[in-house]
Amino acid sequence: MVRLDKVAMMIGRSVGRVVISDVTPVVSCGQWPARAVVGENLTVGATVFREGHDLIGANVVLSGPDGQGTPFIRMRSAGPGTDRLEAEITAGDEGLWGYRVEAWSDPVATWRHGIELKVGAGQSVDELAVDLEDGARLLLRALPGVPEGRRAEIARAVAALRDDTRDDPHERIAAAVDPRLTSLLDAFPLRELVTRSSLYRIWVDRPRALYGSWYEMFPRSEGATLDPPRSGTFLTAAERLPAIAAMGFDVVYLPPIHPVGEINRKGPNNTLVVGPDDPGSPWAIGSEHGGHDAVHPDLGTIEDFDLFVARARSLGMEIALDLALQCAPDHPWAKHHPEWFVVRSDGSIAYAENPPKKYQDIYPLNFDTDPTGLYQEILRVVRHWTAHGVRIFRVDNPHTKPVEFWEWLIGQVKATEPDVLFLAEAFTRPAMMHTLAKVGFTQSYTYFTWRNQKWELEEYARELIDAAHYMRPNFFVNTPDILPGFLQDGGPAAFRIRAVLAATMSPTWGVYAGYELYENTAVRPGSEEYLDSEKYQYRPRDWAAAEREGRSLAPYLTRLNQIRRAHPALHWLRNLHLHHADGDEFIVYSKRLTDDADPRRTAGPGGTGDPAGADTVLVIVNLDPHEARETTVRLDMPALGLGWDDSFDVTDEITGQTFRWGRDNYVRLDPSVEPAHILTVRARS
Repeated sequence: MVRLDKVAMMIGRSVGRVVISDVTPVVSCGQWPARAVVGENLTVGATVFREGHDLIGANVVLSGPDGQGTPFIRMRSAGPGTDRLEAEITAGDEGLWGYRVEAWSDPVATWRHGIELKVGAGQSVDELAVDLEDGARLLLRALPGVPEGRRAEIARAVAALRDDTRDDPHERIAAAVDPRLTSLLDAFPLRELVTRSSLYRIWVDRPRALYGSWYEMFPRSEGATLDPPRSGTFLTAAERLPAIAAMGFDVVYLPPIHPVGEINRKGPNNTLVVGPDDPGSPWAIGSEHGGHDAVHPDLGTIEDFDLFVARARSLGMEIALDLALQCAPDHPWAKHHPEWFVVRSDGSIAYAENPPKKYQDIYPLNFDTDPTGLYQEILRVVRHWTAHGVRIFRVDNPHTKPVEFWEWLIGQVKATEPDVLFLAEAFTRPAMMHTLAKVGFTQSYTYFTWRNQKWELEEYARELIDAAHYMRPNFFVNTPDILPGFLQDGGPAAFRIRAVLAATMSPTWGVYAGYELYENTAVRPGSEEYLDSEKYQYRPRDWAAAEREGRSLAPYLTRLNQIRRAHPALHWLRNLHLHHADGDEFIVYSKRLTDDADPRRTAGPGGTGDPAGADTVLVIVNLDPHEARETTVRLDMPALGLGWDDSFDVTDEITGQTFRWGRDNYVRLDPSVEPAHILTVRARS
């Protein structure tokens, strides 16, 4: 027979004197850090309890990347009868932070609670003699932990408790239970039986990790000509940057800018028929001109790239560069490091396949034969580009590479350059997408592109909010690979609908060039590939003519980004709240941010106009791009910071119209005119 004490030794001690469990935010039982950005408020929660009836307290101990701790952060009840306690923490600098939950028995609060009940029940001073002396001794024990300037308050309370000339028990305890003293000892408590949780970690990124507007462009198309075929350059592409900045975009994402392979080069529309002037796919990286650390000679020199980066920075934007870990057959790695590829039984290197699709112009990497050598080479490539001003990498197909590699690579980079961000382009199974986020990816592409119906959007929004402590979405409305059917069939209204949803549901959103021209022709029915895809050929566009002729969505995208910048509530994800609308054609949601929840905001003139000091945005979208629809919107008023019977004003940020609303409101939206309301909520004084 196994003795119980030996069993206890074998399984280990899992609880302390005060029980702490279910700590949040925690990622995979603490295997990886939770995520936040500088200035973001996080709610730390825990279930805390002990045996008996003694009162307990809890606090959070937060330590920064420099190892320095923060002041005492007291946790409060999240709801009566739940034993759930919470506290708001705000991380400052970038880097790895740590936190613990400390729980403890609070003898002063326990005594205070008991003595008030006894006095309230009519017990006399004589009956309470021992209780009064116990209280005096507890206060004296608490005295050293209180700031010197406040100790006199405790001394007065002790003196009153011991004042035998007072026969009224209310007078004896008055100073000890005074709310001011209670508040003091709440901030500087006497703690007994202190129990500490495990150490949990939070990685804090710069704000761009959570919030931003992305614009994807092919430099080779800007300034290109088709007759004769000629590539644009970094210098001609730089001429497009002011227009992108004017639309309010923060990040310019470039597909691979490296030499393109000659062997098995793809022709227009992904064909095998290639002409001498066809540029090939930028994702077929590498030729005699170099590999992942080189720029395509048609685009210019590395110095030209530096000028492009500097020009973007001068306009308030930064460059995101594609990191595509694959090679053309004539990449230098294929020649000098065949061990980094899959070699078939006939001695040939295997090209990429996703049956029945074949990518004869691309060799995938093999991470198993020489992981040390390959890992270090890729790290060298990343550091090469960070040295040239790249602080964001959009990573192509990370789900086809080992997860442990990404954990290592991102960890190595962030150890010395914590401001570098990584976006995962992984349209794959949820488990892989979420794990890539957990191991270090800063942002993630999402399934948003394929979520069009109300129930799909609402369900996906809830899923993303649940994962917000480690996974940050980037809602791209289209990509060079994805022309959704909704855009193919919905006309201009569909482009507006998807832009509003992406720009207001997610803190980060993006468009691929041509979206503002309503490009919507697929290579064939049922396909999501663009006809004459820019992936395989130059695609010069006459931006100025489109705007002159009123064929451009650019003014609308500009307005969306202006609204985003003006409303801090739209900079966050966790504050997304869904409301009800009759029928399936409308989706309604809000985002609200109080001044005290965002350290970047200050109250005063030019603010939200909300007397409650909150920025509140309410969005209503008609999801049908073809028909005018009407509905009754039924609002969750407390989520807007309002009472159920309050009336309030809303101003449409797109049209400028103002309405007086209440809990239930009639809405009609005609997509041929405007498919959405983006409303600023202004409480009536």
